[in-house]
Amino acid sequence: MSCDRVGNSLLAKFSTQGANDVCLHIPATIVFWLLKHMPVNQDPTLQPPSSPPPQITQYDWQNPANPRALTLNCRELPGKLRMQFNLERGSLVLVLDRSNVELMRQIMAMYTAELIDLDA
Repeated sequence: MSCDRVGNSLLAKFSTQGANDVCLHIPATIVFWLLKHMPVNQDPTLQPPSSPPPQITQYDWQNPANPRALTLNCRELPGKLRMQFNLERGSLVLVLDRSNVELMRQIMAMYTAELIDLDA
């Protein structure tokens, strides 16, 4: 993940199984909502994700094909989190295991000082 210069959104890049990496802009309002509602890891034996996260490049920021999330629907499943991002064009469904959910939560928490919380 990477924060834009204004603090409006994060650019998130997800590795997928059997497909190319996926980039999308997540508005700060969704980031702060997720931080309030994502489950926090309670398992001290939780292992980090097996592969390193994909790197975000300048091309990712400049790529006009990267959509912006408008809304998000989440559903907690046993050991997983299903996230449906409603985009400008269509939707994107991601299913993250517990270790990836915790990694995402920690990265988003690191960016809270750079993002603008309009609901605060």
